[in-house]
Amino acid sequence: MKPKLINSSIAPSLEWDNNPARDQTDALIAEILNAGSLEQVKAAALKLKAMSQPFLNWTGKAERLSFDVPTLPLFIHERLSTRAIIETVRGHKKGGDQLSFELFGDPQHSIVDQTLKAYEHRDEWVNRMMLGDSLTVMNSLLEYEGLGGQVQMIYIDPPYGVKFGSNFQPFVRKRDVKHNEDQDMTREPEMVKAYRDTWEMGLHSYLSYLRDRLVLARELLADSGSVFVQIGAENVHHVRELMDEIFSAENHCASITLVKTTGFTTSRLSEVYDVLLWYAKDAQNIKYRQLYQPKPIGAEGSGNYSYVELPDGSRRRLTAEEFTNPSSLPTGWRIFRISDISSQGESREPQPFEFEGKIYRPPANSHWKTTLEGLRKLVEQRRVIAVGQRLAYIRYADDFSISPINNVWADMGQSGFSDPKLYVVQTPAKVIQRCILMTTDPGDLVLDPTCGSGTTAYVAEQWGRRWITCDVSRVPLALARQRLLTATFPYYELKDSKRGPAGGFVYRRKQNKKGEEVGGIVPHITLKSIANNEKPEEEILVDRPETLQGITRVTGAFTFEATIPTPVQTEEQEQDETLETTGSFVDRLLEVLRKTPVLQLSGNRTVKFQSIRKLAKSLNLSAEATIGMDNGNESNGNGGTSSQSVAFVFGPENGQVIQRTVYQSAIEANAKNYSHLYVIGFAIEPNARELIENCEEVTGIPATYVQATPDLLMGDLLKNMRSSQIFSVCGLPDVGIQLEGDLYRATLYGLDVFDPVTMESDHRSGNDVPAWFLDTDYNGLCFHVCQAFFPKTGAWDGLKKALKNTHEDSVWGHLAGTISAPFEAGKYRQIAVKVIDDRGNELLVVKELPQ
Repeated sequence: MKPKLINSSIAPSLEWDNNPARDQTDALIAEILNAGSLEQVKAAALKLKAMSQPFLNWTGKAERLSFDVPTLPLFIHERLSTRAIIETVRGHKKGGDQLSFELFGDPQHSIVDQTLKAYEHRDEWVNRMMLGDSLTVMNSLLEYEGLGGQVQMIYIDPPYGVKFGSNFQPFVRKRDVKHNEDQDMTREPEMVKAYRDTWEMGLHSYLSYLRDRLVLARELLADSGSVFVQIGAENVHHVRELMDEIFSAENHCASITLVKTTGFTTSRLSEVYDVLLWYAKDAQNIKYRQLYQPKPIGAEGSGNYSYVELPDGSRRRLTAEEFTNPSSLPTGWRIFRISDISSQGESREPQPFEFEGKIYRPPANSHWKTTLEGLRKLVEQRRVIAVGQRLAYIRYADDFSISPINNVWADMGQSGFSDPKLYVVQTPAKVIQRCILMTTDPGDLVLDPTCGSGTTAYVAEQWGRRWITCDVSRVPLALARQRLLTATFPYYELKDSKRGPAGGFVYRRKQNKKGEEVGGIVPHITLKSIANNEKPEEEILVDRPETLQGITRVTGAFTFEATIPTPVQTEEQEQDETLETTGSFVDRLLEVLRKTPVLQLSGNRTVKFQSIRKLAKSLNLSAEATIGMDNGNESNGNGGTSSQSVAFVFGPENGQVIQRTVYQSAIEANAKNYSHLYVIGFAIEPNARELIENCEEVTGIPATYVQATPDLLMGDLLKNMRSSQIFSVCGLPDVGIQLEGDLYRATLYGLDVFDPVTMESDHRSGNDVPAWFLDTDYNGLCFHVCQAFFPKTGAWDGLKKALKNTHEDSVWGHLAGTISAPFEAGKYRQIAVKVIDDRGNELLVVKELPQ
């Protein structure tokens, strides 16, 4: 049997199946004949009908009709909350009062300071941030945790095109990422899965990437749920066809145009928009909340509001200047338009009506919109005007000062309403805010499998929604974590504080001094309400809940989770780790090393691996190689490079490198006369990390820990590049502990990074790290962020502004510093310090407290 060739040069196409699969057709007919209810008959009939509909076909689709995704448990690595902020500022409160906060059910922390609050959700729900491939995480939520049918809204912001473009940020502080710049190239899977496939099958792989995730999204959605996919103009037609296939065309709700402030300049028209595709799981049951915007007087489409009524009752047309700038009108001037006062359909009886001494009748085949008595009431309210031979109704702009939004969102520019741009591709908060407010209620669950800078989590937190977000890269998660920990929000008044946000927000009608409606309840005055002397109907503006002044709201509790287990392992798990690093996984890592054999060091130095090969016989080691080390200058007496033999040990595919693996590998490497041991892993336990730093003293051979990105789990999607971000050498935090009476302080002196070129440690100051966290009583299982520090950033500006009247200015220097606030010894008498480096790597060190 000849293998089927895959030709990626053929474009995706819309096709019809003229000969539907006979077996599938027979099965559906049998399903209809044996159906026990009308609903089952309809479902099978729809499937049968769909077989004759056009469908999008692409290379590889037929070969991937089903896909296998591992169902992995999600392990909690960190617990984070406002307590991380509160604990660091409690000693800086004006007046010397102690500040504490109750989180995670800790009875020894009571809420004393009522100016800082966070929402708490029912059933002790804690929001979740996850490290892992979106497909694996979504499948785990569906199959392992049983969240199918419980997510109210999913927002997906996938890569827009199929080029290896500038939409991934490899460094925490580097935001000026340029297309095809070598130093900005990255191998982070969420982007690589879409773009590196391009190197193999282009758009075909991109569609497979989206299809797999959209299938899981459909299963996670509640029956009333919605999914939004943000996409560029380049591929929106293909994604629309794909979503029609998965969700069905009947469940397409809208294609929303997002107008951008700038676009890509071409030799033709510039493209200044993206598209937001909105689908419901079931359009008949969709949850929808109408959103409104201020009525755009003077803007496009508002030409009918071209008259004004002066305080003395006189009326005239607006001048051109007044029409384009209606805010210039004096207080008390009312803009209005003239509307038809009749409706189609002839009345059974004549309807003559006298107005200003003249008899008027409805036009032919029409009738008045109200009764004759109702017309008289309209006249009493000066709502009727004669226009030629007809009567008309006067509709003031402030009768209903708002208008429903449509599917063109032209006010989505980056500046003016959202946070500063933290990430090279960051969706404006207002876009996601509208999606959340349109399709969810407070307390509903929102999922974003493409976390990025955490905008969806940020907006969901602001509006009292529960949220889950994930990303496969550590860089965006580091940015999102910082953004959430330091964010401040308005405190929206709750209807029922016991139920939390799920009980809903409070809305009230309010007017400013000009009489303009500024509250969350707006009256809708209509011809009917005036004619019948009824109370006007009221519309609730879900984006205008009541805000309680004097309260600063901060992010509630959330966890940081991953498919990689936490450091502590049992003896059985240690044995499983050895098995996990054998076979195909080791072969894949070897292939990656051969394709990207250069390890970048500081100071423009590199280590290049050569002759990489798997060891024929070894108890612990995974591979060996020779290296050429270049320090940028003449590294030996002849001005060339030196070569040495080195050994590798690979950590587990879904776990952390443990101390025993490092020790046994180092003993074997030293016995076989290797010059250096490289330990490559996705994560590492603190004891193993410390052993690597002291490996030469303990075992006789120096060692270096190399952090690998989860990209390696993507198998054959890897491809050579001029430079690589797959592996990075990580430092070990240099931490000191000081005893001050009965209290302790922790100091981050910096990062020590072992340099295999010079065989010395390079020191980096603690003031030069993006972030570091402190757990003052580490239990060895889960890192509780008790204190949080963000040196050299403006992360605290929002909180600084909110707390300027209650806390000393010195606190902000402290929060950006390297010395912790004092703390007491806890139950476990050990602390843990976690440092986030520029690549988002998490570097953990554990220290016992001195007696």
